[in-house]
Amino acid sequence: MEDLLVFVPKKTSRVRYVFRLVFKELLKINCTLTTNLDEFLSADTAKMVYADKAYSDDIFIRSSGLLFQRGVDNIDIEHIEYDGNTALFPTYDKDSCLPFDVFSAIFYLVSRYEEYQPYVRDAHGRFTAHLSISSELNILNKPMVNIWTLIVKRIILDKYPDFNFPVRNYRFKPTYDVDQAFTYSQKGLVRSIGGYLKSVRDLNFKDIIQRTRVLFSGFKDPFDTFDLQIEYQKRHNLRPVYFFLFGHYGEFDKNINTRNRIFRFLIKKMGDYAQIGIHPSYNTNDHPELLHNEIKNLEQVVNKDITQSRQHYLKLTVPTTYRNLIEEDITDDYSMGYAALPGFRAGICNTYNFYDLDIEVETKLRVHPFMVMDGTLKDYMNLTPADAIEQIRVLINEVKKVNGTFISLWHNEPLSDEKRWKGWRKVYEELLIMAADN
Repeated sequence: MEDLLVFVPKKTSRVRYVFRLVFKELLKINCTLTTNLDEFLSADTAKMVYADKAYSDDIFIRSSGLLFQRGVDNIDIEHIEYDGNTALFPTYDKDSCLPFDVFSAIFYLVSRYEEYQPYVRDAHGRFTAHLSISSELNILNKPMVNIWTLIVKRIILDKYPDFNFPVRNYRFKPTYDVDQAFTYSQKGLVRSIGGYLKSVRDLNFKDIIQRTRVLFSGFKDPFDTFDLQIEYQKRHNLRPVYFFLFGHYGEFDKNINTRNRIFRFLIKKMGDYAQIGIHPSYNTNDHPELLHNEIKNLEQVVNKDITQSRQHYLKLTVPTTYRNLIEEDITDDYSMGYAALPGFRAGICNTYNFYDLDIEVETKLRVHPFMVMDGTLKDYMNLTPADAIEQIRVLINEVKKVNGTFISLWHNEPLSDEKRWKGWRKVYEELLIMAADN
């Protein structure tokens, strides 16, 4: 593996984190940091300077200073256009190979720096897409971290044409959230009666007929699309991750009773074809003991450790949510995305380690950003199925351009192709075809 020697004035936690992410994880090369200028100048290898001035005629990228700071400041983000793309943290140094601090820009996005600053939360306590700098600059639909990383790669190759970069391949990882495994079945007497009364109140006679057929005539529940999902997985050779809501019933938690035998059998069944993770219930951010109990109860069902998660309602609060997950030995989280808009919340389409800005530490929790969710396209953006397919196509193409990983978030409900989800099964089938095609 090729080696790049980088001179930095100081090896801070931020510097180590970003350079490991860019070079070891994304570009797949070795990167050695040094603060010894004499050692750097005398070395006979590919070299780069990351500092406030150039110390040699090697590759020089001027630092804006962010990676040598500690704590969270109120940063006024400037931007410029470079090479057809938006660039953050301009430096205006004629000696620099780039007119912007690419490493600070990457750190700002992946660390979710802006989410540590005060902001107005939405009805569910979330940082919304429209508040983000990526949305403001109209770059939310592009994996800017990957794009900027490839610019760094090009600069290295311009200076060292024989430098060998390993090939990175595009990947697709489908994921499912199971908020309600069934819409009529397995709800129990009280909830079923309540459902009938609501339908009567709303004069929804079609719903009354369908509920009766499912409960008393053996018709399949509309939300029970799991056999179809297994068929998709076999057809496209997929190994998805399922996140099951496994908490007590509440205003925002309406899945099947966790003691229900049919529901537990379903979870075990899907575990034969996919990985199983926890979908922490609505109030777990504020009550970590709920998270602990839900994980342990789900582990008893699948008879193995639960190490993957995605927040219900995407209630991701940085860094609180991640700290709670780490405390419960969760190693991989898939909550990094927005409910209101598709795209790249952290500007990246590869998994990476969470960096806790409050304590300036790189953790071992792996963050898996997703790019698109069914409810975003239909409920927040009000897209037609045809327009949704085109939106998905754009995102997949962006990921393929940088050989990243495309992660989709879907639910079992839209695959019913009924009622408000009429026509949306085709959307997901088109997504599978486009995403699975390398």
